[in-house]
Amino acid sequence: QEKLVESGGGLVQAGGSLRLSCAASGSISKINAMGWYRQAPGKQRELAAVITSDGSTNYADSVKGRFTISRDNAEATVYLQMNSLKPEDTAVYYCYAEILPLGGLLYSDYWGQGTQVTVSS
Repeated sequence: QEKLVESGGGLVQAGGSLRLSCAASGSISKINAMGWYRQAPGKQRELAAVITSDGSTNYADSVKGRFTISRDNAEATVYLQMNSLKPEDTAVYYCYAEILPLGGLLYSDYWGQGTQVTVSS
């Protein structure tokens, strides 16, 4: 069974940094895009950053210049380095990946369980 396991959330003061990690495991043939979404209380889930298998990246305007997404294809892991954090970055951060299972014909979206990031002012 394929799954994503996140780590690295927590409480930090405004201006601080956190690094999120997300490792994919299971019977995986290939992974296409990997990324991070976030959902603040009372708001819809939104894309924070995404990275394709060839390393192309895309960021939400609100995090550009502060967040950096990267991946280690050999370890099937995606990272999100978050610097200059603001109180408005407070949210549950969800990892996702487009995974082709071994023996499968189609990619499917997989989600992590979410990790809380809280930025105090």
